[in-house]
Amino acid sequence: MQQKKIIVVGATSGIGKEISILYARQNHLIGITGRRKELLKEIQSQFPQNIQIACFDVMDQDNRKHIDGLIHQLGGLDLIIYNAGYGNPSAELNWETEEITTRTNVNGFVAIVYHCFQYFVQQGYGQIALTSSIGALRGNSLAPAYSASKAYMSNYAEGLNIKAERLKKQIVITDIKPGFLGTKTVKVPGHFWVAPPRKAARQIIRAIEKKKRVVYITKRWWLIAQILKILPFWVYKRLA
Repeated sequence: MQQKKIIVVGATSGIGKEISILYARQNHLIGITGRRKELLKEIQSQFPQNIQIACFDVMDQDNRKHIDGLIHQLGGLDLIIYNAGYGNPSAELNWETEEITTRTNVNGFVAIVYHCFQYFVQQGYGQIALTSSIGALRGNSLAPAYSASKAYMSNYAEGLNIKAERLKKQIVITDIKPGFLGTKTVKVPGHFWVAPPRKAARQIIRAIEKKKRVVYITKRWWLIAQILKILPFWVYKRLA
């Protein structure tokens, strides 16, 4: 297996951590990011020859400089996975929640993904994978900014896929749409079909290797997605 150079943005816990560990076990070179340096170092200590770290918040103005630093340390870049995200409930429409969600899932996301897309255009190839959500398909009264921000991510991914084709570059953008995962990122009550992070990470890696454009995690959420897409608003609004 050819050794790849991979960056995982948001790797301190959950699926980001599991993806990083699985790739490191395959002997790839990984750059991991997050806000908690002690957690990054803990992961790095397991694979000191394979993992480099950069501690920063994706909302920082210097987020792209940190990505460039990791690219330099890895000696290049083949794949970046944007897994950073925020999604606390905002049933009372709390401004702090709405602002942090938008700055993380939209502003931080687009700054880093735009930067890496341009890098791949110059290189001629590469892959970007991003963790949006099944929630991107419809609005949600419990977390309005979350569902809207994830829709932004999905639409941006689709636009970049089209742009890569028109530029005739071998660049793939994989939109990962998880249902409920066994993580602390999104705090929404009434979960069902909750996937363990390790299981989700394995499915995500397989989808990335197959260069899929859109993938639902776990696979059964594809069925829910089809229902959500066609559900009339007068019915959906009773659920959301």
